[in-house]
Amino acid sequence: FLSLTRNPPRPKHYTARERLQQQNYYPHLDFYFSFLLPFSLSGSRGKEKPNNSGESSGLWRGMKGEANSYSKLVVMKSKLKWVGLVGLILSALSLFLHFTLARFSDPGVSDYYYQSSSSITIFSWRPVFELPLFHKTGPSYRRLWGPVRKLESLHPFANPRGPYSVPRSESSGYIFVRIQGGFHDIRSSISDVVVVARILNATLVIPEIQSTTSSKGISSEFKSFAYVYNEDQFTAALVKDVKVVKTLPKSLKSARRKKEIPSFRVPRSASPYYYLHHVLPVLNKHSVAELVVSDGGCLQAILPPHLEEYQRLRCRVAFHALVFRQEVQELATKIVHRLRAPGRPFIAYDPGMTREALAYYGCAELFQDVHSELIQHKRAWMRRRGIVKGKLSVNSEEQRLNGSCPLMPEEVGILLRAYGYPWDTIIYVSGGEVFGGQRTLTPLHAMFENVVDRTSLTASSELTRIYGREVNLDSQFPRTPPSIVQVKKAEVWRSAGPRPRPLPPPPARPKYPHNIEGWWGWVAESDNEPESSVMELRTNAHKLLWEAIDYMVSVEADVFISGFDRDGKGRPNFASLVMGHRLYLSAASKTFRPVRKEVVRLLEGNREHLYEANNTWLKSVRQHFRKSLFDGAMNASVASKPSSFLSHPVPECSCVGSGNTEEASAASHASHAQSAAAALGVKERCPKWMDDDNETSSRLKDKENDEDDEVDNDDGDVLSSFGLFFERSNESGGGEVNKEEAAQLEDQEESESAE
Repeated sequence: FLSLTRNPPRPKHYTARERLQQQNYYPHLDFYFSFLLPFSLSGSRGKEKPNNSGESSGLWRGMKGEANSYSKLVVMKSKLKWVGLVGLILSALSLFLHFTLARFSDPGVSDYYYQSSSSITIFSWRPVFELPLFHKTGPSYRRLWGPVRKLESLHPFANPRGPYSVPRSESSGYIFVRIQGGFHDIRSSISDVVVVARILNATLVIPEIQSTTSSKGISSEFKSFAYVYNEDQFTAALVKDVKVVKTLPKSLKSARRKKEIPSFRVPRSASPYYYLHHVLPVLNKHSVAELVVSDGGCLQAILPPHLEEYQRLRCRVAFHALVFRQEVQELATKIVHRLRAPGRPFIAYDPGMTREALAYYGCAELFQDVHSELIQHKRAWMRRRGIVKGKLSVNSEEQRLNGSCPLMPEEVGILLRAYGYPWDTIIYVSGGEVFGGQRTLTPLHAMFENVVDRTSLTASSELTRIYGREVNLDSQFPRTPPSIVQVKKAEVWRSAGPRPRPLPPPPARPKYPHNIEGWWGWVAESDNEPESSVMELRTNAHKLLWEAIDYMVSVEADVFISGFDRDGKGRPNFASLVMGHRLYLSAASKTFRPVRKEVVRLLEGNREHLYEANNTWLKSVRQHFRKSLFDGAMNASVASKPSSFLSHPVPECSCVGSGNTEEASAASHASHAQSAAAALGVKERCPKWMDDDNETSSRLKDKENDEDDEVDNDDGDVLSSFGLFFERSNESGGGEVNKEEAAQLEDQEESESAE
């Protein structure tokens, strides 16, 4: 006890936090030690008095040291936060400066971004322009983009010209139509159906498009016809021509469900006599008749002269009544605005390369690998159904030399460059899906920097919006692999004694679903193409919307060219309808119709030097293209019109304008235009109200033409610098055409065009 009293045990040193933990410590006191205590200690630093008690002084020193450590930690954290904030600000400024310099470093591109920066920020197309645009009053611009002078006097005029009565109140009955086929088949068939209803004095039920029914997996928001076209506009535009209703009466609906309605599978080129003597008696008896149209039409293309008003009715249906639904029309208009945003004209190009057309004409050998196999499978399928009468194996090279195969995108690109279009020309690829994929379009992308399509000019959400709300379908549906057939050994081998035997064949490699799925996986499995899945049927319905967008863009394009104008049955295709619509709406707009046989001859004659063409070859190509602007329209009246009236609606739906004939130059120009119109068979004079509207525009065009004849040296220099064939590659050492030859070539073309 005395030892303990004399030498008491030294108390254990506790920190302030540990002492509070012993005395009912609460977590909220951490706030005091972390924030308040350092400030209180710093305020009283140097003023504290020493305490005689060792315990209290130790406690005070511990609290002070711990507070200092906490304060240093807080200061360090705040410094790190400031350093991070400064780093983020500097990074943002660096990125902003980088993109600003990249955007505005090129003066040729800066103007475009000022005009349409908001329209391309979400799209994959980034336009590249290094060459200035030609002056719109210069000869080079007129040669590449200007109107065709010979066709400037033609104007659209599809109104009735003779006695034409409104439909009678008492109709013969209801005509219900089911239409099969692609976009161009549907459009032609609807025009024919309206004329048939007019001939029979029947009430037309809005046609049903088979590829857009609800069973094809499309959105339930739209009915069949309304999936592509505007029903209200269709009905309102034909009030004075045909009675149109949306559905059958209830009594006839039940009869149709019971299949009690008489049905006709009408031929493609049925005559009015067929309907008056076969369909009309049945219609009068049953008050309803169903027509199944599957060949892209149900009425002959060329009608007798006394039925010419029905031809103009076809034009009113195709070019005025058939308007796409609002969502599709708005998206197509946006694409046109985005194409014109840089302030430059653009070319619409339709490759026309569909699997059906390639199989029909025997062009399989122009492709490789699986694409050639797919074409041959399709041709065999056509032969079994009597669509193709020839052999299965055809020499594709002979077909190409005869002009029976499409022009490849590479060949079209070479021809456009040879005609004088610079490498930064905007080219819109239309016509739905191109067979062969992007691999066939790669050479065109290499020759022209700004090759685009609807996917590069729209956001995915914009395309999804026009489809409507669709049920989610799993495209990766499971497929059971084919069973492996095991060959059993013969009974003789089983009963035989031991002897050397050959080894049995190895088992077949197991096949997994991913080996046979896809649009081409069935080729190696069977000779018959499998039936389309619901997802494929939905995609086919989407293709109608894609082609509707491409159709509007192609009609509005400054220049249109097609690689092929025939479909999978040897009849006019999508491109033919576009050219017919352009001929009706704006006949003077540039529409190249090259003769494929002649073009292939030109290409084969210079096959070894296509990318280093000489003056003579360039002149031949340009002469052929320039002649195709008018001669192609003349040839279409013989080649396309007998199969499709809408591909060449002239002269029935056009008229000749008088124009301005005050000056001698204008009078001579008007006489040439009227002679060209007469060559096309157009003799009807336009009404007075149309001449008044066109007089002002004709004066402006004549003034521009007069200015074009006065070509100064500056224009010649610009023309020679941009008219070179593949000048972009010539700068690096290739090419055989110099500026003097190009200028001489342009002078020859101007003199020939003036003649």
